[in-house]
Amino acid sequence: MPFGGIKDCKAIEAEVPWAERDVAKTLYGLLSSTAAKFPQHKAVSYQIFSGQKDKAETLTWKQLHGKVTQAANMFRSLGVGPKDVVAYVLPNCNETTITLLGGAVAGIANPINPLLEPEQIGSILRETGASVVVTLRPFPKTDVAEKTAEAVKLAPGVHTVLEVDLLRYITPPKSWIIPLIRPKLKIGNQAKYLNFNAELAKQPTTLAFEDPQEDRVACYFHTGGTTGMPKVAQHTYQGLVYNGWLGHRLLFDENDNIMCPLPLFHVFACHVILMAAVHSGAHVVFPTPQGYRGEGVFDNFWKLVERWKISFIITVPTAISAKMQRPIDADVSTVKTAFSGSAPLPLELFRRFEEATGVTLVEGYGLTEATCLVSVNPTDGQKKVGSIGIPLPYSKVRIIKGTNDGPVDAGVDEIGEICVSNPGVYAGHTYTEADKNKDLYYDEKYLRTGDLGRVDSDGYLWITGRAKDLIIRGGHNIDPAEIEEALLGHDAVAFAGAIGQPDAHAGEVPCAFVELVSGASVTEEELLAFCKEKVHERAAQPKHMTIMDELPKTAVGKIFKPDLRKHAITRIYNAALKEASLEARVTSVIDDKKRGLVAQVTMGGASDADVGKVLGAFTRPWEAV
Repeated sequence: MPFGGIKDCKAIEAEVPWAERDVAKTLYGLLSSTAAKFPQHKAVSYQIFSGQKDKAETLTWKQLHGKVTQAANMFRSLGVGPKDVVAYVLPNCNETTITLLGGAVAGIANPINPLLEPEQIGSILRETGASVVVTLRPFPKTDVAEKTAEAVKLAPGVHTVLEVDLLRYITPPKSWIIPLIRPKLKIGNQAKYLNFNAELAKQPTTLAFEDPQEDRVACYFHTGGTTGMPKVAQHTYQGLVYNGWLGHRLLFDENDNIMCPLPLFHVFACHVILMAAVHSGAHVVFPTPQGYRGEGVFDNFWKLVERWKISFIITVPTAISAKMQRPIDADVSTVKTAFSGSAPLPLELFRRFEEATGVTLVEGYGLTEATCLVSVNPTDGQKKVGSIGIPLPYSKVRIIKGTNDGPVDAGVDEIGEICVSNPGVYAGHTYTEADKNKDLYYDEKYLRTGDLGRVDSDGYLWITGRAKDLIIRGGHNIDPAEIEEALLGHDAVAFAGAIGQPDAHAGEVPCAFVELVSGASVTEEELLAFCKEKVHERAAQPKHMTIMDELPKTAVGKIFKPDLRKHAITRIYNAALKEASLEARVTSVIDDKKRGLVAQVTMGGASDADVGKVLGAFTRPWEAV
């Protein structure tokens, strides 16, 4: 059945209720079924370098099933039971895929962003109670091993670290040189260190323990979030299978080749793409350890599409923008669709991509707290660019707005908070910390996403902003999306982020940060003038503009607004201190778990009282260092 709109979605749901669908109850059951159907089909491929002819390693579904089974057996031999945690701090490679799947079969897999600082990694390891960690063996040009060793010091529950050596992906002469320049690791922590592949090879390729056919928590994913300190979300087998089923039902089959340069610590790559491959038998290609961030990936992207005969491209808006600055210098005729997620896609970028490539672009919406997928623009029907499509089968969306009489369902095109119920929502238990689940649900089962949105008369869902991102100017609510959309209409602007900067009078006023299109030229004053013309609400017109070489972004392309807020706090506070003729200056802004962003002030001889008189006029806290 095609997926062209609301009618098709309802027809799919009418076939049989989700609870009665003939789907696997566990991840291992699903993987075993696919491996039995397509044993010699390609499952995953990985190349450490981005060249069209660089060495690559491919595992068939039979081979992947065997290695996942060995990994699950290995983790069990290390004491990992169904409620124990295997964390990994890894870039993309085939061992990352094996660890994710094997960890979720033996216990609970906990992917961790290797770009985080050791303190944050350690905090996540403590929160999840991880006992085994998989990470890199020290390797040139990366500090993942060193950061993980520091993090393990902060997590006394970790007793074993398994090291993955990327050397096996390298060919001579580089493979001869790396052992000579490999950094030496000063461990200094309580864990026993073992070689991942050596330990894996000791295990049988048949499962050495029972796989009970029942639902349970299979993964812990920390929020990569744009709003501060990570929280840890719980994902069940049902959520994994549901996301995989959606990908198979609506997009992929065993003949598809999927290009996925996204990190395997994020739900988009892990659940939307990899689980869809596990369900369908499709083949996923992961280029370079850093994915889109890898050296040469954008320059070689279209050649890689030709090499692997890619039919689906997985992307995010920041990556689309980068691709549009490169020529399409290869045969891309095999590509059927590009699937974009993670952040809203500007209309102009959508048009440029489709005109340049001739490839249909589908935009979807999901979030870590719901395992992932919620809605998508129909693959075979009307695509409303700028919307996030229609709710997927078995996903129920309500728009809840506050009134004087309490929260109520919003009407057509009325803005409220997007609330979601589907098989990926673990209602009542979304986060590992129980207090984080308080007030997180509407009617006990609808997850409050924190996204503001509306549903139009055709049933399409539109995101209008983040509830937490609202700029509150003297009690007046300003949606930053209004400013960002205006700036993205300027020919010179590639990306824009609007936030509230501290203001002694109004609490905060809007300001904006932009990244320019490569080779473009425009001044901050010209952009401010542009906003005065295009942002019709006077209160929403930004009071300050900053052009940056590159906006800070998360690994999946979202603009990282805490860094923008830190930048604004530093600028405003230092200007106020200078105007007061004080030598004190803000030298850093930290993210405190209880107080939020806190300005750290080097006093320069100034007294606490004098600095307090100046900075006390602002709402954000400060402290002397």
